[in-house]
Amino acid sequence: MPRSAMPARLAGFLVHCFTACGAALGLAALFAAADGRFPAMFAWLGAAFVVDAVDGTLARRYKVEETVPHIDGVVLDLVVDFLTYVVVPLVALWRSGLLAPPLAVFVCCVVATASALYFADKRMKTHDLWFRGFPAIWNVLVFYLLVLRPGPLAATLIVIAAAGLMFVPVVFVHPLRVVRLRLVTMTATGAWSAAAIAAVEQGLSQADSFIKAALIAVALYFLALPLFRNIH
Repeated sequence: MPRSAMPARLAGFLVHCFTACGAALGLAALFAAADGRFPAMFAWLGAAFVVDAVDGTLARRYKVEETVPHIDGVVLDLVVDFLTYVVVPLVALWRSGLLAPPLAVFVCCVVATASALYFADKRMKTHDLWFRGFPAIWNVLVFYLLVLRPGPLAATLIVIAAAGLMFVPVVFVHPLRVVRLRLVTMTATGAWSAAAIAAVEQGLSQADSFIKAALIAVALYFLALPLFRNIH
């Protein structure tokens, strides 16, 4: 092995280790969810999201597919994402009392099964990097449910509808990759992040009305954005 190849391989391996740290952060979030400490859970998930947002850039910078070819970065990323985007929020959904007790376990199991199928679907993203179907971001949906606290029937219907939308040919924006209205979308994402942090600090459902209104406004923007996908 050429000595000059060692630093590049080490750098690539450290990038994979950085991605894998998202699993540790997800596990900490899982423990918090199981204890019903939802603000702490979202704090850990926020840290995992930062890792998820940065690791792709690092992977391309250090050419991990060439330097560490025996570790599949795509699979590693999906493993971490399934924990942080699906398993942790479903545990929070189960523990939160948002769903009617007789249905909570069943609904969460259905969502987990549907999400596993969605994560394995090779058509998950369109050619222009939009998500096809609801992108299984259960952490975001559960966050909204914990902030807005609808009744059990409404929460159950929302969760079931979102699970069904994973398999419907509609698109949802990837806020970091889609080119259409990128500047506006990135600005909205920044505003959402600030409002979400404020809501976590204020105890989620105790967040003031201004924070809740900001979260709803950004959600409506993202839901409406697919209407502008094909406008030139």
